[in-house]
Amino acid sequence: MITVVGTGTGAPPDESLLAGAELVVGGRRHLDAVRLPGTAERVVLGPLAPALDVIAAYVGEERRVVVLASGDPGFFGIVRALAERFGPDLLDVRPGVSSVAAAFARIGLPWDDAVVVSAHGRDLRTAVNVCRARPKTAVLTGPGAGPAELGAALARTSGDRVLVVASALGEPGRERVETVTPVEAAARDWGPAVSVVLCLDRARALGVVRTVAGAADAPAGWAPAEDAFAHRDSMITKFEVRALALARLGPRLGDLVWDVGAGSGSVAVECARLGAAVVAVEKTADGAGRVRANAVAHGVDVTVVHGAAPGALAGLADDPDAVFVGGGGRELPAIVKACARRARRTVVVALAALDRVPDARRALTAAGLDCDGVLLQSSRLAPLPGDVTRLAATNPVFLLWGTRPEGAAPATACTEGVAQ
Repeated sequence: MITVVGTGTGAPPDESLLAGAELVVGGRRHLDAVRLPGTAERVVLGPLAPALDVIAAYVGEERRVVVLASGDPGFFGIVRALAERFGPDLLDVRPGVSSVAAAFARIGLPWDDAVVVSAHGRDLRTAVNVCRARPKTAVLTGPGAGPAELGAALARTSGDRVLVVASALGEPGRERVETVTPVEAAARDWGPAVSVVLCLDRARALGVVRTVAGAADAPAGWAPAEDAFAHRDSMITKFEVRALALARLGPRLGDLVWDVGAGSGSVAVECARLGAAVVAVEKTADGAGRVRANAVAHGVDVTVVHGAAPGALAGLADDPDAVFVGGGGRELPAIVKACARRARRTVVVALAALDRVPDARRALTAAGLDCDGVLLQSSRLAPLPGDVTRLAATNPVFLLWGTRPEGAAPATACTEGVAQ
């Protein structure tokens, strides 16, 4: 039997759980904080694989093993690795208070509506994008992915957020819980004692009563009618086109999506409703204002950049997972080229003009994307006098999409061909 004991963020572990242990495994600070049986072998956790091999040798001889871990070891913790190697039936898990629960408790906030994301040993960009998209996020940090790095990334686009940095939780005399701006977080050396970082939109930090914990509920549907968005002179991506564009973009929590030539921002808003962090680029001041207003009306976060593509794209530091291009005129080939070189997954382009389709397609394929497309022609039901109905044709739209082959990498923040 392997007894897994959570410690460090609440009451000290019950030392009776260590009685009779012949092997005790844990971080150095966990091992130093308890009295070990005099005959027990002690293994300080470093790389996980060698420790699991030692545990396996003891388990094979039916000798008792205790593993000490931080907080709740079943929450982004060692229980997963132990269950995969030895099976859950061999584990006796005694959880402590998780660092996430402790941090929210320290600031007096509920966290059933918080999204928890781990950046420990993982790419920080997912955590950054979740923080941009959601008003209440807890980030489990790691080397190279701590408060300073998170703050530096958020300072570029999310100045309304604050970071609550919780360090040495549960350690008398050392525990610290500090609220800072992203800029302030980026300027500090936080050391190795950080337990968790909370990223909050203060105006929405209390949240709402939830039935399902974690990420916000997915929208009941997508591609609502055009009148769900403020727009000018029918300058909006029609819902039939939007539905297919969303299917090809595949926006999800942890993604970053650009909406270039955003117009009303209908695509940007819908991507944000589906969980993605979104940057909308719009060249007109009134258009940028409408995007902001539509985002507020739909209760989502969209970062609006007022500027003309392709030049405005050079100022976007973070490469997107997916891009929707909904405008561009004569600049369209250069815009598509700039987007295709930086997109990690896909670029979707909507065009009304037949003459621009070949250039857009060449720009996608030249960037190494596999290109496909369709001409969308739809007719909507429209009433006529006498209680009869006709079909009213909408303008045909070409939808092209380029998908990066699996395993292929985009060019790195390249501005070649981008007008400055």
